[in-house]
Amino acid sequence: MKRDTQREAELFTTFSDIPQHLFPLVGAQPFIKPMQTSPSVSPGIQRRHTLPASEVRPLNTQDAISVFEIEREAFISVSGECPLHLDEVRHFLTLCPEFSMGWFEEGRLVAFIIGSLWDQDRLTSDALTLHKPCGSTVHIHVLAVHRTFRQQGKGPILMWRYLQYLRCLPNVRRAALMCEDFLIPFYRKSGFKVLGRCAITVANLTFTEMWYPISGHAYMRRNSEAIRFPQHPLTLPLTKTDEQVDV
Repeated sequence: MKRDTQREAELFTTFSDIPQHLFPLVGAQPFIKPMQTSPSVSPGIQRRHTLPASEVRPLNTQDAISVFEIEREAFISVSGECPLHLDEVRHFLTLCPEFSMGWFEEGRLVAFIIGSLWDQDRLTSDALTLHKPCGSTVHIHVLAVHRTFRQQGKGPILMWRYLQYLRCLPNVRRAALMCEDFLIPFYRKSGFKVLGRCAITVANLTFTEMWYPISGHAYMRRNSEAIRFPQHPLTLPLTKTDEQVDV
């Protein structure tokens, strides 16, 4: 587990970007490792193309099926309902892919967030399907982690990175979500606060609405290189694991 957290820490490229719980693992190590000379390769031997070991990037419609498969497994077994159905996943990834974020390991989606803009103080049923381009609230529809990558800290780290990314967007003032009561402690650890009971119900499910203030825009815009999506995705070594545990 320590080795996995070590590698996750390498996703963050500046000291100020690293959450405090990762400091002991990276505090004494350089963030840019010395370049190693590649061994000489015989002209007759062709290098094999390899995917980045790990990358974080916006999602697109080609990722929709992978997104829905992870979401269906994560939510159907627990609540019997998916936050977004496949056509809704495609809908938001077409309208506002910039409010999505996916974590990939060797090209395989392992965790994701999908959001859209909303223009009211509280969530209503319209927030489930609409994207309001002039809104200042990011409605986080879903955060999910593939079952074989749970209990490795990927969910909290991806949420932390997503919230930092939102700080770079000048018109965003807060993030909001609705969740079942058993998930409230999870989101509180990420800094979300309880706003009250949500007006939305799905089948026989009720939800609590939570919110997160997006502040410090001027500072974040000056220091956004390590947070926003880079032209070349950040990478880190991949460790094979057979652990199948929860988020």
